[in-house]
Amino acid sequence: MMKHLIAPSMLASDLGRINEEIVMINNSEADWIHVDVMDGHFVPNITFGPNIVEAMAKFAQKPLDVHLMIEKPERYVQSYINAGASILTVHLEACTHLHSVISMIRDKGIKAGVSINPHTHVESLEDILEELDMVLIMSVNPGFGGQKFIHRTLAKLRRLREMVTERNLQILIEVDGGIGLQNAQPLLMAGANVLVAGSSIFGTPDPLDTIRKFKAIGSDSW
Repeated sequence: MMKHLIAPSMLASDLGRINEEIVMINNSEADWIHVDVMDGHFVPNITFGPNIVEAMAKFAQKPLDVHLMIEKPERYVQSYINAGASILTVHLEACTHLHSVISMIRDKGIKAGVSINPHTHVESLEDILEELDMVLIMSVNPGFGGQKFIHRTLAKLRRLREMVTERNLQILIEVDGGIGLQNAQPLLMAGANVLVAGSSIFGTPDPLDTIRKFKAIGSDSW
């Protein structure tokens, strides 16, 4: 069993000193840098374009975990890969031809993930699981940071872990939204192995120590 990964979310960072924030993550025990891309259509907010991700990549020494919360993501796959994404995740709800989009990403030589919103059942992933490197379960409605965790996520994680185990797949299960030190262990026990945390890291007096505490949490139930 692999040790869980921590991916601080840049959405919650101080964007006025984003380079310093990335250097902080470089010097931490975090594993990835999570980048939420929003288009103002699929979700009601606008965030990082490819040029900003490219600027992040110049400072980042850890993989960029890029989450596309955008309509028709196939139009921008190549742009974000060129910008420096190491993992590219698209939303099931945003893709008319999901298999084609996943193939497009993997054919470029990077990891491909699919995310589902809180209202989407994990069974909707049945026909795509074998083609994925990662599934991202949203534990809040996407669009804004700092939302309250949706507790039904724990049951979804347990079901997804069952599906992955039954098929003997080596898929990462990431969870994003309302995650802090207080609920990290139940999420890991339910089946997650990648935790995205934003304000619960960047909003603390010592983000390096908070990341260290996230990494120290045990997860030995699966």
